[in-house]
Amino acid sequence: MPRLSEVIAALDALWPPARAEEWDAVGTVCGDPDAEVSRVLFAVDPVQEIADEAVKLGADLLVTHHPLYLRGTTTVAASTFKGRVVHTLIKNDIALHVAHTNADTADPGVSDALAGALDLRITGPLVPDPTDPSGRRGLGRLCVLDHPETLREFAARAAARLPRTAQGIRVAGDPDAPIRTVAVSGGSGDSLFGRVRAAGVDAFLTADLRHHPVSEARETSPLALVDAAHWATEWPWCEQAAAQLDAVSERHGWGLRTHVSRTVTDPWTAHAPSEPSPISPSSL
Repeated sequence: MPRLSEVIAALDALWPPARAEEWDAVGTVCGDPDAEVSRVLFAVDPVQEIADEAVKLGADLLVTHHPLYLRGTTTVAASTFKGRVVHTLIKNDIALHVAHTNADTADPGVSDALAGALDLRITGPLVPDPTDPSGRRGLGRLCVLDHPETLREFAARAAARLPRTAQGIRVAGDPDAPIRTVAVSGGSGDSLFGRVRAAGVDAFLTADLRHHPVSEARETSPLALVDAAHWATEWPWCEQAAAQLDAVSERHGWGLRTHVSRTVTDPWTAHAPSEPSPISPSSL
């Protein structure tokens, strides 16, 4: 079996920490470099439920997309929920490693996995990494559909192929508008509206879209917007990442066993559809 330091070196080769944003907190949070690793669990969020799942699974390493301590801390006391996660992992000899924005812009990265889940053909990055001579790395992906479909049909495709969440899929735009080209970006994406408009695509699928940016985007262009849950747009990366580590393990003869958590850690737990009212769109 490989040591943790060897597995971390492989993960850092897949998602180099130097390619993370300056504000990000990626890399190994806890773990003994000399400890042996045989079982690895991939998940989006390093929350207690996932830590408990790693314990139950008998994992030696937990790899998450989201950082545990994005803004730093002065304590890992178990009286805090993040400290409790750290205590749970250390007590059970489980290491924690984070690949966040360095996985977003990788080749393949988070948005490649998102496009793959939606069965979209990728033509290139939305925001190319200027340091990549191949032009494949970068934030987001530009895609084309094999056959045009309406915005309504494309939203239904997203609802059917992404993990189910309480939010589901929200749409801004004419449901009957034809969709041929799409930009996708896993996670929060309303800061990318300028890039998306410049790309000239018909629709943009991302997460965490806010009222004012969406309102302004709809007023300034015919771009259709498709808003999924943050967790749902990033979960496909876990399967992709596990497959990447499987390939590394096979090359080195490590015999690692990788697992992908199916636990839904999206924080929204229920959805109540709006009922018709005197000011609902259906009454206008």
